Amino acid sequence: MKIFESLKETEALRVSDGQKIPFLTNSPSPSRLLVLLWSQLGDFDSLEYAWWLNKKSAEIIANNITVRAIGIGDRNSGLKFCQYTDFPQENLFIDPDASIHKKLGLYEGLTWKIPALNQSQNAWVNLMLMCAGIGSKGTLKEVLRGYTGDKKAPQLIGEKEVVETNILPPLKGSFFNLAGGETFQRPFELATLRLRNMTEVLNNWKTYVPDAAYLTQRGATFLFDENGELLYEHRDQGILGFAENMSNPLSFLSFDS
Repeated sequence: MKIFESLKETEALRVSDGQKIPFLTNSPSPSRLLVLLWSQLGDFDSLEYAWWLNKKSAEIIANNITVRAIGIGDRNSGLKFCQYTDFPQENLFIDPDASIHKKLGLYEGLTWKIPALNQSQNAWVNLMLMCAGIGSKGTLKEVLRGYTGDKKAPQLIGEKEVVETNILPPLKGSFFNLAGGETFQRPFELATLRLRNMTEVLNNWKTYVPDAAYLTQRGATFLFDENGELLYEHRDQGILGFAENMSNPLSFLSFDS
């Protein structure tokens, strides 16, 4: 079965009103449809992906691209996610047990089982191993890029923008110029945004991750034209691997403006 047909048959809980409806119900007639299957809503990848969508929201609207996302969690985690990331509630749906991820054969991550541990405990162990790069392609390289900077990536924090991590003192975007300049991703800039995401999730862990059994499940990106034909896909193979080009994760959209 084609991916688009599988998505059309999928029912999921819509965060905005708590109704379980067909995932693609009432979608407008876009020039392109961007479908995101996210991992846990408290996952680094989900939060960072939403940040990029917010950053590029004007271009997405101008190019008549409709965005729909499914994340693992419950409605409360969806509401919290949207509050933090500004992702529209009406465009986010919930899959509590990663059923659509499994249906489309997405990477489950490490699934090693230690007999003495329960499902959630095993998921924690596997997650820690993946964070160390085991069974998680490209993770360590991507973590390092957050600290060393990336001249192929755009500047992430505006000069006057203030980032609060609740661990470090508030930092203005201009502060990162001291680490190497401006107009590109400066050293420690991305790492600081990821630290902010981490503290947000850890401070609200039970809300973001109501069931730890799916901690290692990875997601995917699918882009369709107005006829439902697949234009692009990316299937995540590791933590912090939600895009083919992590320097500019939405470059595949080829904005016209």
